[in-house]
Amino acid sequence: MPVILEIVSPEKLLLSRPVDMVVIPASEGDMGVLEGHTPMIVMLRGGAISLYEDDRVTDNLFVAGGFAEVTPERCTVLANEVMPIAEASKEEGERRLAAAEAEYASVDQADIVAQERALERQQSARAMIEAAEGLLGGSH
Repeated sequence: MPVILEIVSPEKLLLSRPVDMVVIPASEGDMGVLEGHTPMIVMLRGGAISLYEDDRVTDNLFVAGGFAEVTPERCTVLANEVMPIAEASKEEGERRLAAAEAEYASVDQADIVAQERALERQQSARAMIEAAEGLLGGSH
């Protein structure tokens, strides 16, 4: 029995379909979700969401971060930005990385929340670069 994957942005439902398994970029590491998974809510880091059917990847999506709610029947990804990995651009990733590094350098060192936010943006930008390089035959 498949698990229902839903990907939701603040504006709309972007995707809703059954998959055999989905692998999401949880903040602690990649996490596979199958039917019957223990319920949980996890933070997502920037990275790839891989959709599986019949033991093969059918789609790869880039997510810039967000949350995922997992139940035994469903995996709901809540994210501000999701795109097919084919649309991930190395140039855009490098632009975002430079902006996040500048943001980190300018935040008050006593403001831990602002530092964490800037570091998360750096990680997400690096993940976009890696996704784009993998598409172009790089090491990913």
